Amino acid sequence: MIIDPHHKFDHLDLPFSKMSAPIPASYSDIGKSASDLLGKDYPVAVFKLETKNTAPNGVSFILSGQKNTKSGEINGEFKSKYHYPKKGITLTETWTTNNHLTAQVELENSLAKGLKLDMTTYFQPLTGTKNIKGGLIFKQPGFHTKLYVDVLKGPTFQGDAVIGHEGFLMGGEACYDVTDGKVTRYGVSAGYTAPEYNVTLKATDSMSAYTLLYYHRVHPDIEAGAKAHWNTASNNDSVNMEIGAKYFLDRDAFVKAKIDNNGRLGLGYTQALRPGIKISLGGSIDTSKLGENNHKFGVSLNLES
Repeated sequence: MIIDPHHKFDHLDLPFSKMSAPIPASYSDIGKSASDLLGKDYPVAVFKLETKNTAPNGVSFILSGQKNTKSGEINGEFKSKYHYPKKGITLTETWTTNNHLTAQVELENSLAKGLKLDMTTYFQPLTGTKNIKGGLIFKQPGFHTKLYVDVLKGPTFQGDAVIGHEGFLMGGEACYDVTDGKVTRYGVSAGYTAPEYNVTLKATDSMSAYTLLYYHRVHPDIEAGAKAHWNTASNNDSVNMEIGAKYFLDRDAFVKAKIDNNGRLGLGYTQALRPGIKISLGGSIDTSKLGENNHKFGVSLNLES
């Protein structure tokens, strides 16, 4: 989340406001509010820098890099995006320090309203690894679906669909391998969204893993969330629990904290230094081993112009 110095906390800030469009979230975004609350803005064991510049003609360039504080490994990525609103075309090119090249072409609302076509190619010159993936996304009030085909792997088809009605969401996904002639993965999700809260239950990995997500905007300045996860395929029958909260100190800063059932405490602080400049500090503390060197810290700096 990028903090707007002129941000005002009102009903429009609620992630599932009644004023939002009646198109349901995509399958992968069901439960996103709780996932973001517990997962984002916690830079741990990394020093990360990201810069984004947008040219007058709308072309954007994103340069990001991070250093792992434990291994010392440095990874970077350069991304350029060209958007042509009149034609509904978006071209995205990505080049990483591992010499991975990705090119993506998106065509949206051109052939039909709510229809988006997506073609992505991937190539690694050193190993000769390549891949082509084509996708179709279609969304209308009360319905959101995706279908992707992995041309060179299998090929495989992966699709999902979500139906929404008066706050209730129901979705499913499946992956089919043409070569083997079988479904390799499937799952379902169900949830309910209200202006102040939402709850989601997911069954993934062919119904072997179950996740319960809960998000609640307690106050315009306070958000809270919880996550419970149980994997039946593991030898451990215990349920992993995690709870967290986010508090806006003012319009330019917020703090976050979370803790899980293993005693790992996560802390985060994000401050907008000025418009377009944001810094995040994060840490992970093992409260069960305070005297040992198991704690991790990190910094993330975002520059946008």
